[in-house]
Amino acid sequence: MQQRNHSAAATPDLAAIRTALLAWFAAAGRDLPWRRTRDPYHIMVAEIMLQQTQVDRVIPKYHAFLAAFPTLAALAEAPTADVIRAWAGLGYNRRALNLQRAARAVLHEHGGQFPRDIPTLLKLPGIGRYTAGAIACFAFEQDVGFIDTNIRRVVQRLFAGPEEQGTSSEAQLLVLAEAAVPAGAGWAWNQGIMELGALICTANAPACWRCPVVGWCRAYAARRAADEQAFSLGAPAAVLAPARLRKVAERREAPYAGSNRFYRGRTVDTLRVLPAGQCMALGDLGRALKSDFAATDQLWLQALVDGLARDGLLVLEGDGVRLP
Repeated sequence: MQQRNHSAAATPDLAAIRTALLAWFAAAGRDLPWRRTRDPYHIMVAEIMLQQTQVDRVIPKYHAFLAAFPTLAALAEAPTADVIRAWAGLGYNRRALNLQRAARAVLHEHGGQFPRDIPTLLKLPGIGRYTAGAIACFAFEQDVGFIDTNIRRVVQRLFAGPEEQGTSSEAQLLVLAEAAVPAGAGWAWNQGIMELGALICTANAPACWRCPVVGWCRAYAARRAADEQAFSLGAPAAVLAPARLRKVAERREAPYAGSNRFYRGRTVDTLRVLPAGQCMALGDLGRALKSDFAATDQLWLQALVDGLARDGLLVLEGDGVRLP
């Protein structure tokens, strides 16, 4: 990878970039429910739900979850099975466990008061660097930088250049993201750069023509220069696409249907419908998961439920299983 100046602060037009992005977000940002609150509990719920789940799916689940567990204490003290049931439809059920574990840590180790600094937030169960930064920024309006999929993409293209010319490391992009945050406007800046990645600077079909910071984007400038050079050498106009980003693969999920994750999710979904505390026999579970379940699948099923039990998503009782 070619050497780059990995300091957004060194960008001579950083003030103009900040002004343009903040103005665009103020005018075009979506009215999302978690943007109307500074309650750290609500922010944590939203951020964990939004991991690997689309906004439109999260909104109704966010409202329903907070209706079921309106306070940090309500979530911390709830039966884990109820939390797993409330998580139905969101997938990645371990997030529900991590959310409750973090709530319990805040309640029991911090007297119910959320830590405000990133190092302490990182000590909460299941809270990584992104979520810690998001809570510090969106709940406590701290001017901190952090990286999620959308921010990573925008920071890479805007300050470093096209992905296909060499994607910067996570540490380098975090430095860029932190340096770009304007003093006193961290909340709006981080919301704005995430919104830009979600709505305009998308992975495969970015709308560069309506991007508020296209005039300073290093990726766009590099592609324009490459296309102009190609045109000067007689390349057909059809191959020139200065406003189109060549497809660069972001992380792709492994095929889902038939995977271990698929059957883990189906197992939890099957147990969700049981009355509280009721067990399901392993044989019945196997037949619920696979219509052609046979004795030869017994070892596979045992390994599946053992893994879920280790993760705290179910409890083994004799030859049956139930939600915790």
